[in-house]
Amino acid sequence: MFEVQSHLTGTWVRGKREHPLFDPSSEERVGTAWCDPPLEGVLEAARAAGPGLRARSFGERGAMLDALSKTLRNHREELIDVSIRATGSTRADAKFDIDGGIGTMAYYAGIGSKLGNKRSLVEPGEALTKDPRFYGMHLWVTRPGVALHINAFNFPAWNLAEKLSVAILAGVPVISKPATSTSILAHRMAQIIVESGVLPQNAFQFLVGKADGILEALGPQDHIVFTGSASTGAKLRQTSAVVHRSTRLNIEADSLNSAWLLPEVAPGSEVYQAFMRDVIKEITQKAGQKCTATRRIFIHRSIIDTLQSELIEGLEGVRIGHPSLEEVHVGPLATRDQVLEFHRGVEALIGSGARLVFGDPKKVHPIGVPEGKGYFVPIILLRADNPKQSDAVHQIEVFGPCATLCPYDSIEEGGELICKGDGSLVASIYGEERESLRRALDAIAPFHGRMLVVNPKVVGKTISPGTVLPSCIHGGPGRAGGGEELGGERALRFYMQRVALQGDRAFLEQWEEGQ
Repeated sequence: MFEVQSHLTGTWVRGKREHPLFDPSSEERVGTAWCDPPLEGVLEAARAAGPGLRARSFGERGAMLDALSKTLRNHREELIDVSIRATGSTRADAKFDIDGGIGTMAYYAGIGSKLGNKRSLVEPGEALTKDPRFYGMHLWVTRPGVALHINAFNFPAWNLAEKLSVAILAGVPVISKPATSTSILAHRMAQIIVESGVLPQNAFQFLVGKADGILEALGPQDHIVFTGSASTGAKLRQTSAVVHRSTRLNIEADSLNSAWLLPEVAPGSEVYQAFMRDVIKEITQKAGQKCTATRRIFIHRSIIDTLQSELIEGLEGVRIGHPSLEEVHVGPLATRDQVLEFHRGVEALIGSGARLVFGDPKKVHPIGVPEGKGYFVPIILLRADNPKQSDAVHQIEVFGPCATLCPYDSIEEGGELICKGDGSLVASIYGEERESLRRALDAIAPFHGRMLVVNPKVVGKTISPGTVLPSCIHGGPGRAGGGEELGGERALRFYMQRVALQGDRAFLEQWEEGQ
């Protein structure tokens, strides 16, 4: 049995509330999360760790991340086994989560190495008057606060490692709060991090359960980074820390991501085949439990029947079952509540005018699992023949292996339909003609944080659209939360203050070099 505890003020602490944890594949109890530990001294301990972190250069902090990434990689196989049992991930999906987190940590270690002995970031300056000695420049300096990281259930490893890496490189101590339902994997990673002794005392703390007591005490130099539902994000925006003390808040929330096949792409072409491969992967990877998964598929009306038939043929080859089996592609959802939400969402989409074209919400027969056991759902493909009228298709994200086909008649109409999602993390566009690709990008770019553009020259060379790379920003406008994470060096700025400096150029530049 796994025992999930908090690590606060330098020690492991058992909380007062017992939360049972289950194997999503068998529904057997596998552990206990001891939630809501005493929070006295937690913020003070984090704040006390700040000066030591800020005194180190980017290069020194990067070296710590490098050591941590190597330590976690040494435990990779163990972490994969934990993920399969405790989160219901297949081996491939577990690797996607764990390797993503470790790889992001290594990437930010590399950024630290490139920045070297610096402790601040500087933007190019300019003379402010005719006298070149009176100079203006903008400097980014680390804010003397702490970071509260509130992570999602679907990527317990990646969320923890990615957020931790950026904050530590910026010089900000972290309180990391995992989603309770998948906290076993996050807890094991926290144990490895603490036992490594790489980070200074209390630069990393691990909180299981509610964070209300921390949220209420955050101040104007502190930071909240949240990944999860739009409803929880809205509650965070209303906290007194954010409203009255301007605590910085970054939200990455629900997203109705799109895959768009442009009219000139013919069935059977290389671009068409790339589209098919990516759509199937994005529906099924992590059992559809990805914030970047494709939820809406836009196809020109003239070929939608052909594509639907081929897509169904591809989905028929995807096998659902116990995640430990090699032949299985899709495991269970993380919790029983997620299963209930999945079915409610599918019903809402059908009630809004979408029709079922693949899968039966009432039937799922996972391989290697006793009948009726596990949090399994079928793969569902819907079709909304009148997507302008099917409002739920553009409003409800079914967090599981479910997507909706939407026909369109022109690029203008396709763009209009995609934008009805009110802001998304990612869209992927597949086309062959420069002008149509340009028109498609112009139509939807303001509504997205990232767009993958696939043409014949990059077929076979691109990433899947749902893959988040640390060099590019992750986030999106509107319902996607309005936040930005990652993006290389850009991510550090969330934890830093941009200061406009005006004065003697020689003094300012000499002072900046000493930062």
